Amino acid sequence: MPDHAPQLSAEQVAELLALPLDALADPLPVPTLRSIRGHGPFDVTLRPPGSKSLTNRALLLASLASGGSILRGALTDAVDTCAMAGALGELGAQIDIDGTTIRVRGVGGQWAPTSNGEITLDLENAGTAVRFLAAACVLSPVPIVITGNQRMRERPIGELACALGDLGATVESLGEPGCPPIRVTPPASLPECAEVFFDQLPSSQFVSAVLLLGAFLPGGLSVEIDGEVTSASYVRMTLGLLDVLGVTVRSSADSRVMRVASRGGAMAGGFELDIEPDASGASVFWAAAASMPGARVTVAGVDETGLQGDLLFPSVLARMGADARSVSADDGKAGPSLAVRGGRTLSPVMADMGDMPDAAMALVVLGSMASAPSMIRGLHTLRSKETDRLDALKTELAKVGVGVELDVHGEAGAVRVEPPTNGLDRSASAAPVVFETYDDHRMAMALSLIALHRPNVSIADPGCVRKTYPGFWTEFAKLYES
Repeated sequence: MPDHAPQLSAEQVAELLALPLDALADPLPVPTLRSIRGHGPFDVTLRPPGSKSLTNRALLLASLASGGSILRGALTDAVDTCAMAGALGELGAQIDIDGTTIRVRGVGGQWAPTSNGEITLDLENAGTAVRFLAAACVLSPVPIVITGNQRMRERPIGELACALGDLGATVESLGEPGCPPIRVTPPASLPECAEVFFDQLPSSQFVSAVLLLGAFLPGGLSVEIDGEVTSASYVRMTLGLLDVLGVTVRSSADSRVMRVASRGGAMAGGFELDIEPDASGASVFWAAAASMPGARVTVAGVDETGLQGDLLFPSVLARMGADARSVSADDGKAGPSLAVRGGRTLSPVMADMGDMPDAAMALVVLGSMASAPSMIRGLHTLRSKETDRLDALKTELAKVGVGVELDVHGEAGAVRVEPPTNGLDRSASAAPVVFETYDDHRMAMALSLIALHRPNVSIADPGCVRKTYPGFWTEFAKLYES
């Protein structure tokens, strides 16, 4: 398809991308922006589905609270949320989902499983649910086995298991030591003065898991961390949510010492909560705007004051030459929004993304289009996600001539992104490339940025986005409508 003679219309792109996930072509050919008749810089306003991180935290808290709770704007049709909601139902919570609203009748601080004997919760590839529910097993009257798919059975959970042992639970590995499946046998009685110490911390979800649990222990919970706090923004999110719901929380400035009081405030009788749109999903669209001069993406319903660490991603894009700012809706009723507009050029960046590991995927891919190499640090946690995302990015970006050096100068999680000498091949004769996605939703979403600019790119297993963003491709098609 010659670049000077585009053949597609925006409507045709929508027909290609905006199909039900099961009906999408696999691999999915994603057209370039230049292949659309009359296409100029796009100007799109989006509202992603509710934050997965906040939805899962709120679901757990609502299920353990007394009385009824209502979660509005929640992520309800994604695989991860369904896994969490299904497991909470087996533990006795009553959950009713209507569109993006979830109504929950909680168990009042102790699980009431549907079985009188040991139960097994198979959470497939839902890492957040595995960690949060493993900790919440302490509140069960019966032993619980936590398991998942093959990849989940390779993801370490040993440090969390040790922390649960500090609370009096017995944790047994039923497979690979330190990984799921694990059997958690709750303590005979809950500790009056609970304390947890983490020596090594490969995942912030371990800390969040025990903090959420702490709100339902008789005397609350203290957490002390010896060393760096991994992805501290997610720990701050957990503390911030507890605070919003009326639970007393305290934290040192470096988040290494934290205290959660026993439940109170809104959770004493249930609560109502509006879930923020997902900033991690929005990061791909903000990056898309930054990749094209004059293009703009406005994400409605969020600003920098929200609970999600990825809401600071637009400020990183500003350092690459984009214009990033908060804007208000014209009618004054839709709430805050964050907009990113692409600058004249895309400059390289040196950034520590330890607090924004999910958004870092889009940043690495965006770095492949910059005018010079970029250095991105703090990505060591990406090795233990749905796949080893660092190795996967290196392998896939090499297909289009991008060099990705890992663990630069011996620093774990430091990545150097080297764009092709003459930039991405944007000619119509560019060799066909199929990006593998490794059953990883964030790989599919991040690599789609290349397809906006380089012809003949397809995305394998495009349906993997159902894990957190089932409507991703429909939203992506909007970039072609301007």
